[in-house]
Amino acid sequence: MRSLAIVMFTTFYPPHSFGGDAIGVQRMARALVARGHDVTVVHEEDSYRILGGKVQAEGPSDGVRRIGLSARNGFVSNLLTQQLGRPVVLAARIRDILAERKPDIIWHNNTSLIGGPGLLVMGDALKVYEAHEHWLVCPTHVLWRYGRELCDARDCLRCQISYRRPPQLWRGTGMLGRALDRMDLIIAKSEFSRTKHREFGLRQEMAVLPYFLPDLAKTAEPYCGHARPYFLFVGRLEKIKGLQDVFPAMDRYPDADLLILGDGEYAAELKRLAAGRANIQFLGRKSPEELDAYYRGALGLIVPSICYETFGIILIESFRLGTPVIARRLGPFPEIVERAGGGALFSTEDDLIAAMRSLQSDPVLRAAQSTEARRAFETIWHETPVMAAYGAAFAAAAHHRGDAALVRALEAGAFETGVRQGLVPFS
Repeated sequence: MRSLAIVMFTTFYPPHSFGGDAIGVQRMARALVARGHDVTVVHEEDSYRILGGKVQAEGPSDGVRRIGLSARNGFVSNLLTQQLGRPVVLAARIRDILAERKPDIIWHNNTSLIGGPGLLVMGDALKVYEAHEHWLVCPTHVLWRYGRELCDARDCLRCQISYRRPPQLWRGTGMLGRALDRMDLIIAKSEFSRTKHREFGLRQEMAVLPYFLPDLAKTAEPYCGHARPYFLFVGRLEKIKGLQDVFPAMDRYPDADLLILGDGEYAAELKRLAAGRANIQFLGRKSPEELDAYYRGALGLIVPSICYETFGIILIESFRLGTPVIARRLGPFPEIVERAGGGALFSTEDDLIAAMRSLQSDPVLRAAQSTEARRAFETIWHETPVMAAYGAAFAAAAHHRGDAALVRALEAGAFETGVRQGLVPFS
């Protein structure tokens, strides 16, 4: 099978990343390497440092070639890209990388501070844009207006000022639309996200391709170190994740605890809000192995985000371990939970409490939801079927572009393993 040369662009990437989207890009890069492809990830280091990030440990080699770009004056470089929509300082280095790597596929992810729309027109290969967030239609990326409410109509100038960000001059020029016209494939992560992009003015067609997870080499034993039954929250501690809305429900639900795994800029305020509640505990960050055990021991995962997510990978992390989910009826969560049959949705505090009580008081219901959650992971969000769907979408885009050699490689299974690998016995 032909090995493809793939260059992926993104602003954040480990070890210069805050998690979430960057981990999704890393997971895809590693999956492509595992299928024999030559993958280079080009990311921007200065923005991570400017935003207060601490460089993480690199970890063992995974076969992905990582190129971190940095400028002599990173703040100025970032500001020019943010304002002008092109990689003013980094352009020459990016051109050199593309000339050296000669990619078959140029794969853009979050390109906001590595090059903006000006990056999208660079290079000559099959061009893909994957929308991990709503940056294509929202300067703040999250459709969370003024930092306090869901966005239902454009008021971008005042909203950017409320976030203390300089308005982006290029957004009024049509520059992004013209750049996106050069894309061979634009990917949304959910039907909901595709709809939101359309509602907010994106005129290009989008294909829906979800996130995936590889299966675990071994199923974790349930965590037994907590004396009481517990529900779980996992994720970055930010206001838009909605965890603060769960605290009043815990006052009315004394039969179980809420264990919170994660950290973030809103942690101190959340701890202040939770003060005096013995059934809420903050446990900080955990290793992947520890996290899996907590999932397995939980009655259910609570996902209370109050913003428009593009997908919600935390849900399929829970499904992979057979843990039911209780998610807010918002954004892409209904399509994920209802398709899986592995949990419940809530709109009100009463709904949340009722869902918690059902999982705890009805072991038969919980067992059924656990089984459905795991089944949905295996058939919908496991790495193998998702990568096959990517291969089919890329082949169609290459056919439309007229790249017969790339079509042959993709139709020959370049994104597939040929064998359904990685599924482990689950109990």
